[in-house]
Amino acid sequence: MLYSKKSLPLNQDDFQITLGKKGTLVSMVCESFEHHQSLEQTKNSLRELRELLNTLGVEPGSEHYQNRSKVDPATMLGAGKLEEIADIAREEGSEILVFDFELTASQMRNIKKITKLDVIDRCLVILEIFAHHARTAEAKIQIEIARLNYMLPRLQSLWTHFSKQKGGIGLKGEGEQQLELDRRIIRDKIASYKRQLVEVGKTRQEQRKNRENKVVTAALVGYTNAGKSTLMNKLCKVDVLAEDKLFATLDSIFRTLNPDSKPPMVLIDTVGFIQNLPNTLVEGFRTTLESALEADLLIIVCDLSDPNYKTHLHVTQEVLSELDIKEKDQIIVFTKKDKVTDPFLPKIVMRNLKASFIVNAMDKVDIKNLREYIVNYFLSQQELLDIFVPYEDGSAHSRVMGNTNVIKVENHESGIYYRIRVPDFIFNQLGLKKYILSDESPIQK
Repeated sequence: MLYSKKSLPLNQDDFQITLGKKGTLVSMVCESFEHHQSLEQTKNSLRELRELLNTLGVEPGSEHYQNRSKVDPATMLGAGKLEEIADIAREEGSEILVFDFELTASQMRNIKKITKLDVIDRCLVILEIFAHHARTAEAKIQIEIARLNYMLPRLQSLWTHFSKQKGGIGLKGEGEQQLELDRRIIRDKIASYKRQLVEVGKTRQEQRKNRENKVVTAALVGYTNAGKSTLMNKLCKVDVLAEDKLFATLDSIFRTLNPDSKPPMVLIDTVGFIQNLPNTLVEGFRTTLESALEADLLIIVCDLSDPNYKTHLHVTQEVLSELDIKEKDQIIVFTKKDKVTDPFLPKIVMRNLKASFIVNAMDKVDIKNLREYIVNYFLSQQELLDIFVPYEDGSAHSRVMGNTNVIKVENHESGIYYRIRVPDFIFNQLGLKKYILSDESPIQK
């Protein structure tokens, strides 16, 4: 069977997709069906589903779609078309039909009955990828809640052995009683995970408070597999997991961009966005993206070599709007320029989409220019001050050098003139206000 049937209570290994099998891809073209309203949309979505399966470790087989005037509420596609696809799937050695949209419990049952094959949908594929890639306790808990919420209405479809255990008239058979018990256990498990999530959330809030007024942050946001982790590796000179796979990063990762600045500049790598994200994941992963809420600068990363880069950029902007952070200061960085085949595309993008940078992450000059831009952005947001500190106040000199970004230094007869950049929240704690030079000061500025 496609799903393991271990005894409840459930754990992370329950209801997993068996890896290493082959799956035939199924979709449709229907004007009234979102994300599948045209042949182009459907083909793009199928291409993305193929990448998702590769990421998961399921071998993608052939692709099939049906043009429809309306969606069949029972089976999505027509029964005849499903039988035709099932025959092809068996011929090519597929054991699974993978649908490029979310299926209800009854649709799963009906399709299985017609095709005699295991059936999964896009939602379960993404859930399984998230489960395999989650690293932090919070991400793992969110995944479990999403998986359990997905399973709850589908238990009867997933556990087909229950249908053979019926009771008499007015009585519930052993299978039906077990089904109700399992549903209750799953609900209790969800409640338990939500309580755990609250406690983990408190820890995250404490960590956020510890960062407040101590660092400035820029968040890398964008479509999955746009090259965010690779960009972070090069900008911060670290080794964050960077794979040519969808959802290689699921947890927010913090790395220092410039430790010498005051305060330190930190770069945040966030979970990638995706079109047609399953409803069961939307709410759960808002918290994963909350790291972008605290960022002072948003760096929108988009793969220019992808033919759907405009759609990916649009999806990113939509998510930022939903998080109410679209108005934050932002720059757009198009990546993978070395893979762009149209020599005119970079110029068109810079002109029409107001891109800030088009980079090849392996080009040291590109990375140097981008890094300098980000550092200078943060410095430009800080207040520019001229101060004069007497020689006898040695402690004040130490505070200046240790807590501000010194741009210019001049030694005078009675003290030292400094031109500095520093955030208000830091300067107000340094006790240096009395040394600020007025416009009438004779000290050369």
